Amino acid sequence: MIVNSSHPATAFGRFKRHQASVATCLLLASFSAICLAQVPERVVDVQSRPGVTQRFLFLSPQQAKAAVVLFPGGHGGLQISDKGKLKWGGGNFLVRTRQMFAAHDLMVAVVDAPSDRQSPPHLGRFRQTAEHAADIKATIAWLREQAKVPVWLVGTSAGTQSAAFVATQLTGKEGPDGLILSSTILVDTGRPVPDMDFRRLKIPVLVVHHEQDSCKATLYRDIPRLMQKLERLQRKELLTFKGGENRGDPCEAFAHHGFNGLERDVVAQMSRWILDK
Repeated sequence: MIVNSSHPATAFGRFKRHQASVATCLLLASFSAICLAQVPERVVDVQSRPGVTQRFLFLSPQQAKAAVVLFPGGHGGLQISDKGKLKWGGGNFLVRTRQMFAAHDLMVAVVDAPSDRQSPPHLGRFRQTAEHAADIKATIAWLREQAKVPVWLVGTSAGTQSAAFVATQLTGKEGPDGLILSSTILVDTGRPVPDMDFRRLKIPVLVVHHEQDSCKATLYRDIPRLMQKLERLQRKELLTFKGGENRGDPCEAFAHHGFNGLERDVVAQMSRWILDK
C-alpha cells in the first residue's frame, strides 16, 4: 500500500489509507513488463582528491534518461574488486536493486568508500565531511560526461546521511539535480538527517519510508520533523509503504527497513518520480 502527499509537512497527520487506483495499477503493470535483462556492469575509478580515487559500479542502459548515484547504508565499505565483486553489502536495498534502476532507463553508479577509506570504519564518521562531498562531486562530473542527463543522489539508511549532506554542500552545476532519501536516519547519536541545513537546497526531494520500519533510528513516527524541514521546497513528496517481508535485525536490509519483498514497487515509484518532470 502506498500513500502519496505533495505537501507532506502540513498533511502528514491527515494521510488517508487507500487502495492503489486503477491508474496506479496500470502504471505498475507497465513497469513490471519492462525487460529486466542484465545491464553490463563495470568498475570505474575517478580521481576525486590528490592521491585518492572514488570507485563505483557503473551500469549504463542504452537510452539513459537520468542517472542515479546510490549510497548503501551501514559502514558503506563495499570493497569492490577490480572485477566488480563486492566483499560486503550485496544484500543492501540499493545494491541488490541496481539492475531494477537500470531497467527503468537510469544510469547507475553504486558508490564504494573511497580509496583512503577501504579499511574500518570505512564511511563511518566520514559521511558528513568536505572530503566525501569532493569524492561525490567527481562522481557526478564523470556521469555528466557520459550523458547529458539529470543526476540524482539516492541514499538508504546511513546512506541518507551521505546523500543529504552532499546535496546541501554541492549546489548549482556541480551538485545533483534531485535527492531521494529512503529509510532515512531520523534519530542518531551523531547528526541525523533532519538536523542538516536544508535551507541550501533548491532541488526536488523525495522521501521514501516503510510505515512498519522498527529500526530505532528510522521510526516512521519521526518523519514529520524531516518533512517540516523540506516544507519550503517547490517539489517534495513523501511515499510510504506497508507490508512485504520482515526478517532479521530491524535495522538490516531484509527487514521492513530494507523494503524486503517490495523492491520492484519501490524502485518503480522512485524511477517514476525521477523521470516525471
